[in-house]
Formats: sequence, structure tokens, C-alpha cells
Amino acid sequence: MIEFQNVSYAYEGTRPVVDGLSFTIREGEAVGLIGANGAGKSTVLKLLVGLISGTGQIQVDNLPVNRQNLPSIRQKTGFVLQDSDNQMFMPTVYEDMMFGPRNYGLSMEEAEQRVDAVLDRLGLRELKHRYNHKISGGEKRMAAIAAILAMEPKVILMDEPSTALDPVNRRTVINTINSLGQTKLIASHDLDMILDTCRRVILLSHGKIAADGQTEDILRDKALLEANRLELPLCLQGPPRPI
Repeated sequence: MIEFQNVSYAYEGTRPVVDGLSFTIREGEAVGLIGANGAGKSTVLKLLVGLISGTGQIQVDNLPVNRQNLPSIRQKTGFVLQDSDNQMFMPTVYEDMMFGPRNYGLSMEEAEQRVDAVLDRLGLRELKHRYNHKISGGEKRMAAIAAILAMEPKVILMDEPSTALDPVNRRTVINTINSLGQTKLIASHDLDMILDTCRRVILLSHGKIAADGQTEDILRDKALLEANRLELPLCLQGPPRPI
């Protein structure tokens, strides 16, 4: 479903952020992309949907990522951006959620049915006609996720999906991710969420793969995580010290 072959990318005048990266993600896999700040996580996601271009070869659903194929790739791929303000560009939550389905050919009735189903699934019906500039950061985050789910893409990319969420909405997002059958690539510092949602983890360090394997094996390896400027998930750290 997703394939990187010797992919590199560098911002002008800097060392490569992604450096000779190669990996494959099979259809239906849920993969966590982890690493310290600057490891290349967000860059990988941007390369996948053609927001930036590097060297090497990338394929999504057997389509090379190039200018000619970008419309098809973006129709197959839903990308929850790290900053919801860069994603929610229509006046209301409803208009944002309708944009994707309508743009890809669904009728008003079909698109609205999708929107209502996703809002009900996430417990967000009260946000439907709210103005994006008048909702909280956490509500906007949930609305951005809802807008992507309404598109029903084959591949879901998420960049720090739990940012700004309260515990209830965070658990809703985790449960929703686990209920989806699509291929998922989730970049996050929230290692507890990765542990709850992904069976495989790719650990990046300076744009290269430091580890790739079963989530539990990697996230329980304290020495490996600390060597790459990460810590064990909170749920694996034991009871808190007494104050």
C-alpha cells in the first residue's frame, strides 16, 4: 500500500531531514511513526501526499507519487495535519466536512449522510454548524479528524492526532482508529496512544530508521528509546514516586 525506496529530502541549506529511507507498509496495517523532534516524521507524511518532493521513489496503492498521480493519490489518502488551523479552511465544521466528499463526486444527500454518521460516531453532533474560529483547539482537532473520516480514504495519515485533546476525546480517537480497517500511518510523540493503536512501529532518528518492528518490543526497550531521545510510555514506567 505504501512503499519508500531510498527516499531523501533536505530543506535548502540543511542536512537531509529524511536520508535514504526505505520501508513498506502493507494494506490494512496500522503503523506508528515515532522519533524525537526533527527525526523526520512530519516530512515523511508530507512526502507521501506530494506536499514536498525529494529524491528516490514513493508509491501509494501502486501509484508513484508524482505530479501526474497526485489527484488520485490525494483522493485515496486522508491527512490529519499537525496544526488544525492549516486544515480547517471553511467557515463551519459542516462545510469543512462536506468539502471532501462533494469534491470527489458524492451527491449532497450522500455527503450529508457521511457527515452525520461520522459526527455521531465521534460524539460531535453539537459541532456540526459551529464556526471554526469559535471552537476550542481540542474541538477543532476533533473536527479535523472528522473531516478526514468523512472522505473514507483508503490510507489515513495522522500527524500528532492526540494534540490538545482532553482524556475523553483522546480515548474516542483511539477507539475510532482501532475500528478503522484502512491502512494507517500515525506520527506521534504520544507513545501510549501508539501502543494502543499500532501493532508495528518505525523509529526514526536523523531521517533514518533506527528500529522497525512489533510495537511492544520497541516501546518496552528502554535503552533503545533513550538512545533516540525518547522515554518509555507512561503506562510502562511503573507507579509514580511518592511526593
